Amino acid sequence: MKTKMSEFNYKDGQLLVEEVRLLEIAKKFSTPCYIYSKNTIQKNFLAYKEAFDKDQNRNHQVCYSVKANSNLSVLKILAQLGSGFDIVSGGELQRVIRAGGNPSKIVFSGVAKTRAEINDAISAGVKCFNVESITELKRIDEVAKNINRVANISIRVNPDVDAETHPYISTGLKENKFGISIDEALNVYKFSQTLDHINIIGVDCHIGSQLTSLLPFIDALKRVISLIDQLEKIGIEIEHIDIGGGLGVSYKDETLPTPKDYIESLLKTLGSRKQNLIIEPGRSIIANAGALLTKIDTIKTNDKKNFAIVDAGMNDLLRPSLYNAWMDVIPVIENTSSSTNVYDIVGPVCETGDFIAKDRILSIKEEDLLCVCSAGAYGFVMSSNYNSRGRAAEVIVDGNKIHLARKRETIDDLLNGEIII
Repeated sequence: MKTKMSEFNYKDGQLLVEEVRLLEIAKKFSTPCYIYSKNTIQKNFLAYKEAFDKDQNRNHQVCYSVKANSNLSVLKILAQLGSGFDIVSGGELQRVIRAGGNPSKIVFSGVAKTRAEINDAISAGVKCFNVESITELKRIDEVAKNINRVANISIRVNPDVDAETHPYISTGLKENKFGISIDEALNVYKFSQTLDHINIIGVDCHIGSQLTSLLPFIDALKRVISLIDQLEKIGIEIEHIDIGGGLGVSYKDETLPTPKDYIESLLKTLGSRKQNLIIEPGRSIIANAGALLTKIDTIKTNDKKNFAIVDAGMNDLLRPSLYNAWMDVIPVIENTSSSTNVYDIVGPVCETGDFIAKDRILSIKEEDLLCVCSAGAYGFVMSSNYNSRGRAAEVIVDGNKIHLARKRETIDDLLNGEIII
């Protein structure tokens, strides 16, 4: 059986990640457990970098989107490859720094940066703030003045481009909360020029996530280029264009452009323009590098449904409940002895919306292990302690080696910080 994850494959009827059996991981670290392939993370990042490296005339920076998966070991792997980072909080800033990331390769996005976060980011020496509003622009100027520094900024423009993706992860339309209308951006840049502690270096744009076509990216880039032309006429020179991230991955049967296709189309659209280019991929680097390992606790049947109740719930993996996201679910050990049935794979959380997958044809039995594929992005980072459930362990596999990247939460971890009054 083939999987959509390059380093997750069957050998002698057992599912392996790189050279390690998932059964071995379950025995050592129990379930539920997130598993990441180091080799896949590296290959996915280098696919972007190598596509860029073919253009020797333009500087570029691949800034991994930390919100996709912020595990310190994952960040360290990327930092060692020379990755920059796209962050959206002060917490993510500290994660990148502690993982060995270079602050001068950090772009700070997000719609509600606090004064404390801005102060820490300026002090750390981040490359740029992607500014989302006039209020934020004034706040950055004020904080920079207080510590006698000048902050580099780009304005995040909202180009009103339909990314043709799930409405919850679309960010480039007028009705979305992100960015400043591209029609208003010229005036915002003019205002930025009047602020003594602001240095304009870029234009930023991010239209959404899980895009399966290059056309929305190109449409957005053309609108950004038009804005840059207007800025140049009034004497504002733009050093870089940050076109954001959002390239999708194959969860089911999506046909997708490759990072090479993506970069080549961006460079072709830019043509001979001098601006450097920043991109912010997240999902396309980490999603298919990771999986969620879970065990079937109970198989239950009623008049209409067969349920496989597993030990991973919506608190462990929220995407199916939140987005109705389709996740491939496959057995860790191929089972030929059990009859095949249609199952809903559901969790133990007390919510009807607690499901991993619906209407899947599987040959399974109680105590079997299942692998939820392509769960590396927006998996653990969105997990919670709902129903007072400890969060899962995280493991990184490197060849035949297994590394614990996060311990499973204990009840003491769960209660730490609470005070009985």
